[in-house]
This record gives sequence, C-alpha cells and structure tokens, in this order.
Amino acid sequence: MAINYNTRLKKLQDSLIKSNAEAAMITSPANIFYFTGFNSDPHERFMALIIDCRTDEFILFVPALDEEIAANESYIQTIIPISDEEDPFTKLKEKLGEDVTRIELEMKSVTMFQHKQLSSVFPNVTYHDLQPIINEQRLKKSRSELVYMQKAVDIIEKVLAAGIKKVKIGMTENELTAELEYLMKKFGAAGPSFSTIVLSGEKAALPHGTPGERKFQNGDFLLIDFGVITKEGYCSDITRTFIIGEVSEKQKEIYNIVLQSNQAGIKAVKAGVPLKTFDIEARNVIQENGYGDYFNNRVGHGLGIEVHEEPSIHENNELIAESGLLFTIEPGIYIPDYGGIRIEDEVYINEDGEAEILTSFSRELQIL
Repeated sequence: MAINYNTRLKKLQDSLIKSNAEAAMITSPANIFYFTGFNSDPHERFMALIIDCRTDEFILFVPALDEEIAANESYIQTIIPISDEEDPFTKLKEKLGEDVTRIELEMKSVTMFQHKQLSSVFPNVTYHDLQPIINEQRLKKSRSELVYMQKAVDIIEKVLAAGIKKVKIGMTENELTAELEYLMKKFGAAGPSFSTIVLSGEKAALPHGTPGERKFQNGDFLLIDFGVITKEGYCSDITRTFIIGEVSEKQKEIYNIVLQSNQAGIKAVKAGVPLKTFDIEARNVIQENGYGDYFNNRVGHGLGIEVHEEPSIHENNELIAESGLLFTIEPGIYIPDYGGIRIEDEVYINEDGEAEILTSFSRELQIL
C-alpha cells in the first residue's frame, strides 16, 4: 500500500491556511520524510521543506550532495540544492521574498543559530509553532503505515528468536548487542531504530541502561529492549526479559506480576476512553502486588517514523483514545542492585476502535 503524500501535504496546507500562515518551514528530518518520502540526515547542513501559502508552492531545500537522491525519492520535485559555500538563508529569502510577515516553524527543531539567521534575513517576520499541527496529523497511523510498522515488528522478532539462541554463560552484553545488530541487517532492516539495550543481572534494574562488558552469569536477568527501522523508514520497539540458567521463586513472582500488568494494560486498550486508562490499569497490578515504588515511568509511548512519538501513555493524559493510534504498553519492575523486568508490546487501535497487537513474540517466562 503506497503512502499518499499529496493527501498529507494538502491536509497540512489546509491547516496552515486556517492559521493564517503565509509560509511554513519544516526542518525536522522525520517530518520532511513524512511529507515528502525523502529520508535523510543532513547533519550540520541546512535542509527544509518550505510551504508558500501565498503561491501554493512546495519547495525542498537540500544539501547539494543529496540533490540526486532527493530527486529520486521526494514527492516534491521543486528541489533547491545548497552547496557548502552558499548561505541557505539568503537563498530562502530569494525564494520567499521580503514581504513575508508570518512563518510557521517547529519551535523544538529550530536552533538559536537558525533563528538568528532567519531574523537577519526576515527582520519583520513573526514566528509561530508548527509542531502541534504536525503532531496532530502524524498522530493517527493509516493502514498503509501499519503495513510498514508490522514489517519492522516482524524483523525484530525474527532477530530476537535467532539472537537468544546465541546466549551463553560468559558472553558479554556488548557481544550479544553486536550479534543482534548484525542480525538486524541480515534480516533486511536498515538498522536499529535506537541504541540496542542489553542488560544482565542487577543492571536490568536500569530502564535505559547501556550494554557493557558485564558477563552473563547463572541466574541472571537478561533484559533486551531494541527495534529496527525498515528501509521504508518505520520503526519497531519491543522488550522481552529472560532468565539465564536457573530461575528463583522471587524472579518468577516478579515476572508474573509484570506479565499480568502488561496484559491488563493491553486489555484496557480501546477507543473512547482516556489514554491514562491504559497506564492506570497496568500500574494498578504492580501497585496492588507491593511493587509500586519500583515502576516510576509511563507505561508507553507512540511510535512510527520515530521511535518516540505522540501519544504519551501516562496516568495524567486525558486525551481520548481513538482509531489510528499506535503505541507501546511496557510496564516494568526495577529493583536497584537486584534486577528488573520489562515486557513491551506494540498496540494499534483499529477502525473498529479495538486493540490490534502487532507483537507476537512469546510473553511467557523463558529460561535460556
């Protein structure tokens, strides 16, 4: 199923006209990709999608070295290359003219340097935040996007199934991380969607810890949190926790509480209720079992082109769930100096307002 970029751009343009914008500048690579199909990290160079509402023009400014790729990949075919010796803001002024007075841009993406350059070429312009308009548009995932999301999930679950077969006593976290990231490429991913997390033993108590030289030992927790980005530009994110060798009764107890929490959160997912409901239902299971102090983060986050998107699934989010939302449910228990468990799945609210679970890797406790 192909992505309809024309529909996306038209919807954005309609929103801009309603907000009385004369022009908009999008500089976030993820947002540029969403609206054009061109996926690139310009690093320190200038890249922007410009919408001129006065002339109904869409223009893509790219570093000159990316011009050919942009021409092949971008739905927008009006492309202005900028070589390293050129001033992009002067070229931007040449295109928009001097009489523009209002520009919408992503406040979180524009740097102080860029703002200073914009102010020097457009001294009479007022700037307004474009991010809420884009967030609202990107919030709902279409069926065509879901196909790419499912592909990302399928690849990472294949990686996980093959990767855990390589686990053995004495292996380091870094060694397993390398194996997993090799398998990502082998099974067709563009690469990891974020830095792979492999944590063993007491380090599994660090929700976002970093793999190191710690060697796997008998009785260790083994927490693996990772994902891939597909060649189509969509991300996956899954966590499973294993036990290496022998498992204790306390480990079984904690694991089962997290599993019950994960299932309670997923079971609560449907359209028409506040998003906080999913967090609260999952959190209640952990609190009622006496481990509430060991689960201090939200239960989930949206994902798609980026691994962290809207919506945020936390206990104070009053936003009403609706069809098209895609997010994680990932409760955990993290006990300092002992270890931790997290079970993370991806859930989509379909056209009927019901939960579709993209992840299928077993949630039952596995001893490696």
